This record gives sequence, C-alpha cells and structure tokens, in this order.
Amino acid sequence: MSNVLSSVDARTQLVGQNRLELLLFHLGGHQYFAINVFKVQEVMRLPELTKIPDSHPCIRGVCHVRGQTVPVVDLRAAVKMGPMPGDTSECNIIVTEYNMTVQAFLVGGVDRIVNMNWNEILPPTGGAGRQHYLTAITRIDERIVEIIDVEKVLAEISPYEQDLTEDAYDRDLLEQVRGKDILIVDDSNVALEQMKLVLGPMGLNIVEARNGLEAYQTLMHWKQEGRDINDRLLMIITDAEMPEMDGYMLTTEIRQDAELKDTFIILHTSLSGNFNKAMVEKVGCNGFLSKFKPHSLAEEVQKLIRLKVEQGAG
Repeated sequence: MSNVLSSVDARTQLVGQNRLELLLFHLGGHQYFAINVFKVQEVMRLPELTKIPDSHPCIRGVCHVRGQTVPVVDLRAAVKMGPMPGDTSECNIIVTEYNMTVQAFLVGGVDRIVNMNWNEILPPTGGAGRQHYLTAITRIDERIVEIIDVEKVLAEISPYEQDLTEDAYDRDLLEQVRGKDILIVDDSNVALEQMKLVLGPMGLNIVEARNGLEAYQTLMHWKQEGRDINDRLLMIITDAEMPEMDGYMLTTEIRQDAELKDTFIILHTSLSGNFNKAMVEKVGCNGFLSKFKPHSLAEEVQKLIRLKVEQGAG
C-alpha cells in the first residue's frame, strides 16, 4: 500500500479533470468507507501506542511515525459506531494531513485505491447516526461506499478557535461593500458554519452552495436573470474536494466564461498546503487558505475586497 501512495506527481494530473482517488477501508465490518487519497500520507499496521492521560475518548493514544508524534483516533468510535471491536493487533492506521496537522485514524482492513470522477460522488441522504459524519456516498462493485467527513470528526475531537475580535475587521472598507454577495462552497456543514462565523460580521449577503455544480448552477441562474455579477459578487470561497464537481473544475469553468472570468476565487481547503499552493496557479485561483484559520480567512477576504474596491475606483 505504501508503494501505491508514494507518487504525488501522478495524482496531481487528476486536478482540473474533476477526478479523485479514494482509499477504501472497513471499520470492523463489511461496510466500505473512504477518504480522499490526497489527504493520506501512509498506511501501516497499528504500532504500539502510548496512552495520553485525560485525552478525548476517541483517541487511543499516540505513536511515532517518521520522527513525528501522531495521535491515533478510533475512527469507528468517532462516527458514533462504538469502539473498534475485538483484537486490534490486526488493524491498520491511516496517517493523514488535514489543515497542516498530522493525525492517524485507526481502521480495520484497508482494501484498495479507486480512481473515480467527481460526478459519480453524490451527497449523502438525510438520516441520523453516522449519516451526520458523511460528506458523500458513491457505489463501487455494486456496493455503497460512505465517504467520511473527517473535518467534522476532527472539529469534535479538537475544536477550532473561532472567535475574532473587532480589530480583525476594517469597518470603513466593509461599509463600502455592505450587502454585496459572497458565495461560499463546501460540502461540509462544519466548514460552512466556520466561514459564516467569520463572514457574518462583515455585513455581506452570504450565499451557500454544497458543491461545485450547485455553485456553477447558481452563477448560471444569476446570468439568466441579467444580474451584474461583476458588481454584486465580491468573490467565491470554495473547497477543493466536493461531490459532483470539485473546486478545481468549478474554477476552470469560471475562468473559461467571458462574463465570470475575472471573479475572485479563494481555494479554502483542508488538503495539503504545499500541494494546493502549486494547484492555485495551475487552475487560476486568486488565493489559497488552509481551513479553520479564522484570522487568515478574514484577512484574505478583506484583502480581495480592498483590491476590488480599488479596481472599481479606477
């Protein structure tokens, strides 16, 4: 499995083609679960763990991976299915990077990597229990695969700092754009709520979309209405990986549209920072932000608002 994960270069070719690779695994049963391979650093047998006093109940302990001390999260317990049953000596861990932090998830068997198109990935159906921990579902080999909302899992285990002081907002600047639109695009409820907490005090009209296709359809609807999008829409803040159409493809489609091509777009994602900084230039985003950094989000949004105001004045 480590050989399969070794080449990032090959996977970057998927960007802009609305494709992704999923790592399939089990959580002590026959049901398939998955996460995006872009977030995976390594897959290995569960090593010896060191218990951490007073840690979150879902954290089994820490281990050492390539010189780093990495917390190990019981993913089955984290999505409210109960702790991993039986002898865990045959279990695996998936070492991942989210938002510039490294953590490992305790899982059962790791199956394989599959290459798919984002239009084969669908939003989850409504429901209770672990449905709240899914960002999407798909079907492979006539079986349902549930794609875990890892951002929600991590936010519950280690809540992110959200509070911003009034000093974070340039009130004179924001008064000039009060009531204008900002389109935020993400399939994670956690991410949408985080963004709204930062953007709400800015006095903007926040428009939400749950994936790139929904965002694109919103833009097309505005065009059909004859709306002056360049005047009304300040910017788009989009996740990278989403069902039906990812953020890279959304950006590509916008850049190819004569009326929309100058729209400011921020890529706001938990994927690897170094990877995405290269991809920003490739697909034409105006900026990149790692998720759940409220001060950075407020600063970047206001920087682009300032630029838009200056362009309008010019």
